[in-house]
Parts: sequence; structure tokens; C-alpha cells
Amino acid sequence: MSEISVESAKHLKSHILEIEFSDGYKQIVDFAPFIFSVGHPDYEKYKSESAFLDFEIIDGNLNWDDYTMIFPVEDLYTNNILKNK
Repeated sequence: MSEISVESAKHLKSHILEIEFSDGYKQIVDFAPFIFSVGHPDYEKYKSESAFLDFEIIDGNLNWDDYTMIFPVEDLYTNNILKNK
């Protein structure tokens, strides 16, 4: 996958976002399984929906709190964020 980036992300419900990529593809990603099972203290605050929704798109990446939580764009594109858990 070359040079695909995140263009936008729309909240659907809970910890679910619809992400649109630079090639026009859209993927619905549920982050809850990752956030609630990873067990890392840095991710605890994202269990709160309001904290989870405080994300930014920076340089084509979806990130939270100055890169505290970030996922490879390819993993978002393929909806495979649990593989690196």
C-alpha cells in the first residue's frame, strides 16, 4: 500500500469511526476491542468516549494526544488494529 493517508474520520457511535482514506475508500473501525483489552495504562483514558473522540488527523495519520495512541494507516485501512496488540 503506497502513500495512502487518512483524510477524515466520522464518529458513528461509542468507539466506532468511519475513516475515509486518500483513495476514497471508507472503512468502519471499532476501536473498543483494542482499547478495552490492551491493558496499557496510556490507553486507559480512551475508554471514556469523550477522550476517545479527542483525536486529530495529523500528516495523514489518525492520532490521539500527541501520538499517545496511533495506528499504522494500513492497519486502519484493512481494519486490523488488533494484530499488533
